[in-house]
Amino acid sequence: MEILVCVKQVPDTAEVKIDPVKHTVIRAGVPNIFNPFDQNALEAALQLKDNQGAKVTLLSMGPPQAKDVLREGLAMGADEAYLLTDRKVGGSDTLATGYCLAQAVKKVAELKGIEQFDIILCGKQAIDGDTAQVGPQIACELGIPQITYAAAIEVNEEAKCVKVKQQNEEGYIITEANFPVLITAVKELNEPRFPTIRGTMKAKRREIPELSADDVKADETKIGLNGSPTKVRKIFTPPQRTQGLIIPVEDDNDQAAVDTLMEKLTAQKII
Repeated sequence: MEILVCVKQVPDTAEVKIDPVKHTVIRAGVPNIFNPFDQNALEAALQLKDNQGAKVTLLSMGPPQAKDVLREGLAMGADEAYLLTDRKVGGSDTLATGYCLAQAVKKVAELKGIEQFDIILCGKQAIDGDTAQVGPQIACELGIPQITYAAAIEVNEEAKCVKVKQQNEEGYIITEANFPVLITAVKELNEPRFPTIRGTMKAKRREIPELSADDVKADETKIGLNGSPTKVRKIFTPPQRTQGLIIPVEDDNDQAAVDTLMEKLTAQKII
């Protein structure tokens, strides 16, 4: 069973600040981390490797420093890793990114000498964009089924199918699909393992192949800023909420507190 996991290096959103004049994200000095939902996707793949002997390949798209998260993934137990990096793909929105990654998926399969991957795993979303669009976009570009928000995955390798407990707003639904299939993971799926010291040392010495837009035969009209119909007009920090009014209840006199509340609401012309 061949599994591909798409991972992304993202800025630590706890450290992100917004330029109040330019209304852009200030990335200088902000540490980059392994997208947390992608770690859940990788852990699911590694469990299938442990239990069913699957081969796990990593794929990322980004600048050369994105190799850091690929090495972290190798240290956790992945078998191979590839990076799609090219100035031509810079500025790609989710539509262009999904197309680029789909092209890269096909190229990596070709390099590995397989027709296609049985399972592609992605995190449900990246914490720097929160769109949850790239995984499904990859599936659309490849023309394969997709199952999103996976909270549990059961694989039947003989039947070449998966059964997924799919999270939604009202609970869960069970969805089945045949290989090949793309699945996106939520944090409830598992608890990602830590890289081992031995794995980390080995990963530091691993060569990670780089792929360009030309290598994956990407149509230049569909990538980068020119291939991105989404335009971000403004980014801003939501205004901080002011402290609400607390009306204490004295001597168990609920009515007095209610009367005070009604006076305040009337004075503010809320009622």
